Amino acid sequence: MTVLAVTALVLAGFALFALGAALGHRAARRQLEHTTGAGGPRAAHTAAAPLRAGLTPDTARRTVRRLRPLLGTPAVALTGPESVLAWDGTGAHHRDELLVQLDDLGRLRTIAPDCDVNGCPLHWAVLVPLRVDGVTVGALAVFAAAGSTALVRAAGEAARGLTAELELAELDRLRADVREAEMRALRAQISPHFVYNSLASIASFVRTDPERARELIQQFAEFTRYSFRRDGDFTTLAEELRSIEQYLELARARFGRRLRVTLRIAPEVLPVTLPFLSLQPLVENALKHGLEESVERGTVTITAEDEGTEARVVIEDNGVGMDPEHLRAVLRGTAGPSAGIGLSNVDRRLRRVYGDDHGLVVETGIGAGTRVTVRIPKFRAGVQAPPPRRPP
Repeated sequence: MTVLAVTALVLAGFALFALGAALGHRAARRQLEHTTGAGGPRAAHTAAAPLRAGLTPDTARRTVRRLRPLLGTPAVALTGPESVLAWDGTGAHHRDELLVQLDDLGRLRTIAPDCDVNGCPLHWAVLVPLRVDGVTVGALAVFAAAGSTALVRAAGEAARGLTAELELAELDRLRADVREAEMRALRAQISPHFVYNSLASIASFVRTDPERARELIQQFAEFTRYSFRRDGDFTTLAEELRSIEQYLELARARFGRRLRVTLRIAPEVLPVTLPFLSLQPLVENALKHGLEESVERGTVTITAEDEGTEARVVIEDNGVGMDPEHLRAVLRGTAGPSAGIGLSNVDRRLRRVYGDDHGLVVETGIGAGTRVTVRIPKFRAGVQAPPPRRPP
């Protein structure tokens, strides 16, 4: 039995007062049922969902529009640390008064809005701070005709749901920052040394074979355009292999007959989607750490095969190879800056997208060359390549 019901029974003379209070608190109890009952978490999550994209005027506006019917109050507002982002309901003339309250967002508190507008139902409000990683990023303001403990609790529950979505938004932002940092690191692998050698090779053909120089310039332009693109985290195997062919064509111009390339590609795996720049760093690693250090003729073999639910890609070279212990340090990222970041970066991204059982498999030994195997699932939720690029 509720406290209000007990009060009504004991103090029969105040029955009308108790009934009025019960009616005033009904909306708050409905919200508590939403947030603690079987259907509550789903409704609260639906209201807070727009904040998964971060706290902006647009997401705040959509959130308060969904949240106010759940709370059953005449007005709800969301603020940032210095501005009122959205207001839903009556009494918008209180926005400036709410703005003044933002100077003290360190704790949950109630206020009594000062209003001389006839018929305005807003005589009480509760402000609940929204904190992400210990930093107050805004507040939820719930307005009502009269205060109640139940409504304070309901506002607190709602604020926790909003905060959870904002924390997820922050995690998404941090993950995006990590992905961007990884892409920058991979692009940095396209070293000035490679660019210089490519341009030097092109220059060597300008007089003796202008047509060959023109073709190499086109290959260089296409390779750099693909490597520095910014439209998505994924690409197709066909796009990645096309970029690798351009890279190898520039390498052939430098190494000449010292470099032999063999491609064995099953056509049915070309549409398979994979993380952007997953294979090119492996081929670059084969040339940079394998063939450049060898005085013998080098061979790079790239094989892509259909294996049912997966595509299997193998990149193999007959270079100088690597000590297995050093390889383990490279994959852990503890081998030092001179070891490069290509292998560890690709391995980490593949594991993050497909799981630990889809990391790189590297077979190597000193003087034995290197063989890297990548297994790519053909279908995985959230893995989708951007639309094909239009010719420039």
